[in-house]
Amino acid sequence: MKRRLRLVLLGAAIAGTAVPRPNIVFLYADDQAAWTIGALGNAQARTPNIDRLYSEGAALANAFTTTPVCSPSRAGLMTGRYGSELGITDYLNPGAEPDNGLDPAVPTWPKILQAAGYETLFIGKWHLGVRDKYLPTRNGYDRFYGFRNGAGISKDPTVESAGESKVVRGYTPDILTDEAVRFIRARDGKRPFLVNVHYWAPHANTANRTPDGDRTWLPLSAADWRPFRALDPILPQGDYPKLDVARAKRMMREYLAAVASVDRNVGRILDALDETGLAEDTIVVFSSDHGYNLSHHGLWHKGNGRWLLTDNRGPRANMYDHSLRVPAAVRWPRRLGAGLTVDAVVLNIDWFPTLLAMADAALPEDILIRGKNFLPLLEQKRIPWRTAFYAEYDQKHVEKADQRMWRTRQWKLVRDSREGMDELYHLSSDPGERRNLIDDPRPQVRKAVERLDRALRRRMNEIERTRRL
Repeated sequence: MKRRLRLVLLGAAIAGTAVPRPNIVFLYADDQAAWTIGALGNAQARTPNIDRLYSEGAALANAFTTTPVCSPSRAGLMTGRYGSELGITDYLNPGAEPDNGLDPAVPTWPKILQAAGYETLFIGKWHLGVRDKYLPTRNGYDRFYGFRNGAGISKDPTVESAGESKVVRGYTPDILTDEAVRFIRARDGKRPFLVNVHYWAPHANTANRTPDGDRTWLPLSAADWRPFRALDPILPQGDYPKLDVARAKRMMREYLAAVASVDRNVGRILDALDETGLAEDTIVVFSSDHGYNLSHHGLWHKGNGRWLLTDNRGPRANMYDHSLRVPAAVRWPRRLGAGLTVDAVVLNIDWFPTLLAMADAALPEDILIRGKNFLPLLEQKRIPWRTAFYAEYDQKHVEKADQRMWRTRQWKLVRDSREGMDELYHLSSDPGERRNLIDDPRPQVRKAVERLDRALRRRMNEIERTRRL
């Protein structure tokens, strides 16, 4: 994976022939952490197809989201901005806030690609507003096949298409992939295309629960469940005090099987690109909306975590790396060689300018985005790049907590609206974030807090000054 990147510029080699704009297939999992990927060291996982993207393309080794829950992360992906600038700071709960969603007046990269001549299709979980005015077809997509809301089930889902909803029989990842494969096979090559496939897996079911009312990832197809059904999984932090080990292992078996369901369908899409001869000219991205904890820190879930203890199932809002770090790989055979690893910190908000640059679509000068174009990093160019980043989370539904984070390679500072809940971690010596140093009196620690706090407040003030632009 550390082999030198080979950059191929065929357009310059073929006189008089313009290089066509690439197709884009953006594959997006839900609740899938970076630690679930076989290529990243998880020997228990079954991700051969995602691993293939890592080996045939570029691995983004330090990919993060700026908010560790669904809707604000997805809003950041689409707009290149922070959720607080868009009025989306927690997952959108249609019962509590049915009128909130991604304002179609806000620029998105699919809109720009659509205007540049791309045929665009959104498949799967939207979760950026349930009203008609917020639908993908108002935000840059010609067509929508999927779910407005964030909640769903793993089998026989109700799918919306062309304004009508109906139950489609089968397993949800397979159904979404069926539509993507149909779309890919029907292309005539006259226009480049963008297809977003936003899987609902490996998110736990909301309709199905265990007999004691606990969350479950079942049912899953036999192909995905059989390898894990009898697994005695190794837990990442199985020694956490009072961890409910039996419950955590049951969850881990089901979660890894749900991850396998995503991977199997990623393979089907890669096969369709190969069989249609489109793979060479198609950018394929795989990533996730945020990370996930499963025994890490004694929790399960993401930024709105829940304790996984024998004496506590209550909430635990958090900004742990396991909640923020995401898998990310990008393959583009026509332009980029295989085996590159990018160690620089890449954020979900960076996809906006990067994909436009890859598609040779101009970024309008009059729009504000927070993300940066990392295509030069894929080309092994030396460019100024961030060494720290800001993340935020205003939790409204599970807990009432506002959190702001500043993270460098060495340190992480989390400021929390609740008294006594601030956190400080020295990532260089404590990458697992197990020792909170916020009250450590040592002078070097106090200086680090002051430095991190200044940087955090500068970024917060910058966002506030330009929020309305």
